[in-house]
Amino acid sequence: MNSRILALAAALAMPGIANAHEPRPGPNGGTLVDAGTHHVELVTKDTSVEVYLSDASDAPVPSEGFKGTAILIVGGKPQRVSLEPSGGSQLLGQAAAPVASPVKGAVQLTAPDGATSQAKFE
Repeated sequence: MNSRILALAAALAMPGIANAHEPRPGPNGGTLVDAGTHHVELVTKDTSVEVYLSDASDAPVPSEGFKGTAILIVGGKPQRVSLEPSGGSQLLGQAAAPVASPVKGAVQLTAPDGATSQAKFE
């Protein structure tokens, strides 16, 4: 019984960990979600698809060497958008049609070391 109380107290003392997977507003106006050891913010403007990378403490992560694909629902159908490093912590791609908000889909990333991760946007 004491171990259950201790575990509950520890979980309540660290609310950030309990909510680590909750989508939240990002600093660039998009939605920020977890993707493995990174945070991914997805921003769309007409046909432009922008992805911003940060670490677990929300510090920007250089996008150089990353590869990515956004699979977004556009007009009820999945649309694949290749993402390329665009300087700083940004990956950039162009959709074939305007992407409406709120964005639904996923961003798949491959880090320079080959590690893969996925961010889901619902």
